[in-house]
Amino acid sequence: MSDHHTHVQEFFGARAADWDTRFPDDGPAYAAAVAEIGLREGDRVLDAGCGTGRALPPLRAAVGPSGVVLGADLTPAMLEAAVRAGRDREGQLLLADVAALPLRAQSLDAVFGAGLIAHLPNPAENLRELARVVRPGATLALFHPIGRAALAARQGRRITPEDLRDEANLRPLLAGSGWDMTSYVDEDARFLALAVRRG
Repeated sequence: MSDHHTHVQEFFGARAADWDTRFPDDGPAYAAAVAEIGLREGDRVLDAGCGTGRALPPLRAAVGPSGVVLGADLTPAMLEAAVRAGRDREGQLLLADVAALPLRAQSLDAVFGAGLIAHLPNPAENLRELARVVRPGATLALFHPIGRAALAARQGRRITPEDLRDEANLRPLLAGSGWDMTSYVDEDARFLALAVRRG
């Protein structure tokens, strides 16, 4: 296991038990972001870096009982918290690294990633892996329930020009990884970038 993986597991593992209580009001923001993906009944969707599975209920509602919902996370404690919350009933949980997903190529219709981009060790390579597992024309949603400035203020830091979520950085990063950005929103109340996999 790489140092990055160990760091991620230690950071999130220590916070998993009370993660949902730290952010109790995020549910509507997750539901609104999922609604913007445009999922249909029967679609197959991955929540990449699913954490405690907060996106799984709206993803299940969007794809219905005939759809497939997968939640992949690197941290066992986060997946255990998702099970305790009953979210494993909404989708299949996978202990997996988004850099090497145990999924067939072109097997999904969409990927949802809440807070994901900042935790990717090799963003271009990792976004290419997400592109590998979806069909051409599939959607990628990179989401955070608060915007970049609000998140930086919460963490006691300033936004830097290197921030991957900055549109000027994210658009070419996605383009070089097989995705075309179709919309970008960065407001205090949310961050949501949508991209489509090129054919």
